[in-house]
Amino acid sequence: MPKQPLLILGPLMPYLIEELGKKYEIEKLYEEKDALGFLQANAGRFEAAVTSTFTGLKADMIDLLTAVKIVSSFGVGTDSLDVAYANKKGIKIANTPDVLNEDTANMAITLLLASTRDIVANDRFVREGRWAKGEAAPLALGIEGKKVGLVGLGRIGSVIADKLLAFGCEVVYHTRNKKPDVPFRHYENLVEMAGDCAALIAILPGGDATQGVISREVLQAIGPQGTFINVARGTVVDEVALVELLKSKKLGRAGLDVFVDEPNAPTELFALDNVVLQPHMGSATVETRKAMADRVVSNLDNYFAAK
Repeated sequence: MPKQPLLILGPLMPYLIEELGKKYEIEKLYEEKDALGFLQANAGRFEAAVTSTFTGLKADMIDLLTAVKIVSSFGVGTDSLDVAYANKKGIKIANTPDVLNEDTANMAITLLLASTRDIVANDRFVREGRWAKGEAAPLALGIEGKKVGLVGLGRIGSVIADKLLAFGCEVVYHTRNKKPDVPFRHYENLVEMAGDCAALIAILPGGDATQGVISREVLQAIGPQGTFINVARGTVVDEVALVELLKSKKLGRAGLDVFVDEPNAPTELFALDNVVLQPHMGSATVETRKAMADRVVSNLDNYFAAK
């Protein structure tokens, strides 16, 4: 029995390519020298396609996928996917939620601990021989008993909250609407919450609706003794203000896994000891990326099984 044709829009991890190839006749659009010409000649062959949050799926591409009914995306975010337009065209969009909750939450906690305990700066302090020369590293900050605010309390945010409780933190949160049956205090005013917290963790979706939610005013409210952690999207924060306030120490510390113009993190941050930088690694473990890949495949399998 012939395999179902499947169009892969952008690069994917080798394991996922291999697993897709076992069940589907795959074509890699990103390897075509003339992608437009290829689609014009072959689009009618493909009922299904695969993309990722990095490759995305914009309206112009949707218009070229004339026969596609299902797009399975590697990643949980949908800010790079024009879901509304796809739905208007009768295309289902599938993503990979839940399987990455734990590791992304662990990255948030890791960045919080690394930032408050000056892990990266102190690592450099030892490597540069300053400890051996008799210098004393400055005292760091603890998090036990501190109030930590979550901007967003979805699947991943809820896991972060549970982990913070294990560290003895008081958890509060800000969302547009108060969530029922949640034991944590809800703040309607984000600036007020930022001013009350020792640390603020951004874990909300990207996209136009959340652009710049973490404003200069919010960052200033966190203050010179506070810490800002971003494991959401770079667009949710005023990055210009973030850099200025970290440089001037009006914002105490930050742990950043995401940036506005990835992979281009602001170079002004590179020399700062009060910021920990990561290359968008929230879900980037062997175990989680495999689980995400398996979810991409199962989403397709379920579609073709009419589930």
